[in-house]
Amino acid sequence: MLESPSVKPLLEVRELVKEYPSRDGRGPVRAVDRVSLVLADGATLGIVGESGSGKSTLARLILRLIDPDSGEISFAGENLLALDGSALRRQRRNMQIVFQDPYASLDPRMTIGAIISEPLAIHRIGTRGERRDRTAHLLEIVGLDPSAARRYPHEFSGGQRQRIGIARAIALEPKFIVLDEPVSALDVSIQSQVLNLLMDLKERLGLSYVFISHDLSVVEHMSDEIVVMYLGRIVERGPAERLFNDPHHPYTRALVSAVLDPDPSRRRERVLLKGDQSAQDMTPTGCRFHPRCSFAMDICRNTPPRAVPLGEGTEVECFLYETAAQPPDRESA
Repeated sequence: MLESPSVKPLLEVRELVKEYPSRDGRGPVRAVDRVSLVLADGATLGIVGESGSGKSTLARLILRLIDPDSGEISFAGENLLALDGSALRRQRRNMQIVFQDPYASLDPRMTIGAIISEPLAIHRIGTRGERRDRTAHLLEIVGLDPSAARRYPHEFSGGQRQRIGIARAIALEPKFIVLDEPVSALDVSIQSQVLNLLMDLKERLGLSYVFISHDLSVVEHMSDEIVVMYLGRIVERGPAERLFNDPHHPYTRALVSAVLDPDPSRRRERVLLKGDQSAQDMTPTGCRFHPRCSFAMDICRNTPPRAVPLGEGTEVECFLYETAAQPPDRESA
């Protein structure tokens, strides 16, 4: 984790659980299962995993858009789950989100100016004229002309709409923003521009990010620390560069092996996984990943693994790294 004596945690999540009823009525499904994490002030925490791994559910729990079944959330030293009414609204000014789909996240009936200034109006910040000036300034910050305030969302491209979504997110001068797949719906040529904007805003405004994506190369580029989720569990965590260059969990290795390397002289052996996590009717017993793992042992099928520290801030939930077992051959993974 990023917690250290010299860096004050901004966000602390402990043993967070969220369950939903299953479609077949055979019992609840744990979308988030005893997840704990720490985000340092001014840092970026990447969350990566396939669709259905629980990334977006975790993000909504952190922001109190949905409530957990159990666990603790502390933001800026305050128990977020204990807040209600005006106290929760006051803290929401410090926590914002940029959604995945720039087409669905903007109200087509509102002008861009109204969309960006709406958070200011809700929190009763400034006069109408001051909010108008603030909106023009925010548009300039994200690289758009202030005249865009008079236009409607359908008049803009996907990349421009995402810039508008970012302008809305920073309108209240938050400390923390969840970026939920912020570039996955954009053309590749536009993605780097939006990512560079987000990195510039982080430095300029002193922001902290939780960056969610299924693209490990993008997460590695943006993050200080990465956590890898699979079926609601964090199976590996560690510093971004180390996790990307030296993955340990079989699932993490598969994700890393799928990343295209721009250097043709460096080739990763592709790790192909069996099956699909979304095809599993019920949450597996034992290790969540064992039905798709080439290294699965009997203990994996019946007993949940514990987090094993590997040094330098890296942890992995895998019996291959218990003292009684030998780590797998890295070349054969």
